Amino acid sequence: MKTSLRDALASRYAVPPAAIREVPGGVANRAYAVGDNLFLRIPRSKPFEQDLLKEAAVIPVARAAGVRTPAVVDFDTTRTLVDTPYMVLERVHGTDLVDTATPSPAFWQEVGSQLALLHRVDQPPAGVEPDDGGGDPHPTVDKLATEGYLDSGTANWLHDCFDRLAAHVPQDQPHVLLHGDLAQQNLMAHGNQLLALIDWGDAAWGPPGMEFAKLPLEQVAATLRGYNGQEGLEAAALWFHLSWGLSNLTKGPQPGQRYWTAPPASRLLGVLRFYASSPPPPWAGLIKKARN
Repeated sequence: MKTSLRDALASRYAVPPAAIREVPGGVANRAYAVGDNLFLRIPRSKPFEQDLLKEAAVIPVARAAGVRTPAVVDFDTTRTLVDTPYMVLERVHGTDLVDTATPSPAFWQEVGSQLALLHRVDQPPAGVEPDDGGGDPHPTVDKLATEGYLDSGTANWLHDCFDRLAAHVPQDQPHVLLHGDLAQQNLMAHGNQLLALIDWGDAAWGPPGMEFAKLPLEQVAATLRGYNGQEGLEAAALWFHLSWGLSNLTKGPQPGQRYWTAPPASRLLGVLRFYASSPPPPWAGLIKKARN
């Protein structure tokens, strides 16, 4: 950050210039701690400006629903200090989960209860678009088989698997307000306490099962215990893990990323790891063929 901008922001938010410190790691935004109580986010490029505008609309709605997320203190679209909109939020004094020990099951149940509050919002905020998560996975399976990534037997098994999972999900399931990037880097914690869900730039209006596609299935299973039940969510979550995992299979290596789903095989191997751990009902029976 240039000295002139740092000084202007320090004056505006009544902190010493030295108290504005960059926080590394953001993909869409450059992030800065502003003193002890504020957190500044500046889009890295023009395409990310729309995500910040979306966040400005979603955060008040999520907070009104009872979701734990930092309040917007200032949202400046004047471009007088910075040639882009920027947002100042309440600062959360915690850490994300990327490089920390996995919290207890009670933590994930609290995440589930927070998502249940969010998913009760009855209409999408401004700028939040419908998203079905990519649609029918069957063409992806056929393409992978044709190109030699899958053998025909595995492709046929996957076709059957997606059909069986779809049969567990109610066809009239309404869309809900999704956080859209529910992952370890966006869950702020202090020990086993959930402090906040952050980063709403991927919020969408979509099927509830899509919300659980970016957490490992072990954490999804624990989270759904706090969600207060909804028919078919386990099947829907597994459907998205398989569908998105297959879609990513032809990507090249993704070294140095903080999120676990970046490497192309991670989701599919995550499903394998989960099922090798003898998961509890109803997970074990979701992809088994019924015996005649």
